[in-house]
Amino acid sequence: MERDPLLTTEFLAWAYRQGAFPMGDEDGPVEWYRSEDRAIFDLNGMHVSRSLARRMRAGGYRVSFDEAFEAVMRSCRRPSGNWITEPLIALFVAAHVEGWAHSCEVWMGEELVGGVYGLAVGGCFCAESMFHRKTDMSKIALFSLIERCRELGFVLFDAQVMNPHLKTLGAKSLTDWEYMGLLAAALHVQTEWS
Repeated sequence: MERDPLLTTEFLAWAYRQGAFPMGDEDGPVEWYRSEDRAIFDLNGMHVSRSLARRMRAGGYRVSFDEAFEAVMRSCRRPSGNWITEPLIALFVAAHVEGWAHSCEVWMGEELVGGVYGLAVGGCFCAESMFHRKTDMSKIALFSLIERCRELGFVLFDAQVMNPHLKTLGAKSLTDWEYMGLLAAALHVQTEWS
C-alpha cells in the first residue's frame, strides 16, 4: 500500500496550527476535519462531581505522564468503527518520539486502567481521545492532564468535538471562528511539552 504523503509529523503540526485534526477510516484514507462546534476545557479545571471527588480522595491508583503513550492510544480504539487507525497510531507515536505528543496514564498496580493522549502545539494542548477500564479512570486521567497542562503554562485545552459526555465534565462550546482566535494567540506560547 502506498504511504499517504500527508501522514508526516510536519504536516500534522501544520494541520493542527490551522485548527484541523485527522480521523481515519479502517477501509480508507485519513481525512482532515475542523469542527463547527469546538469543545474546550477551562484550564482552571474540569467539573468534578461529588462522586468523582470521593473516588479521587479514595486513591488506590497512580497517575503518570508519557509512560505508555502507544498503549494509551491503542486502548482508545473501539471494537468497531475506529477512527484511530494503524497509520494514525504510527504518526502520533512519531510525534511522541519527537516530544510533542503526550499521554496521561492511570494505573492500578501494573494494570493500565485509564488514559488520555494528545498533541502539544504551542500553548494549546489538543486532547484526542480517552479510555477507561475501571469506572471514573478516564475522568481522573483528563482531570490530571488538565492540571498538568495548567502547571506547564498552556493557555488553551482543546477537546475537539463537543459531545454530551464532555459537556457533563464542564467542556465549553465555541464556534470555529472563536476557537481559531484563541488558537492564534496560543500558538505564540511555548511550553516544556510543545
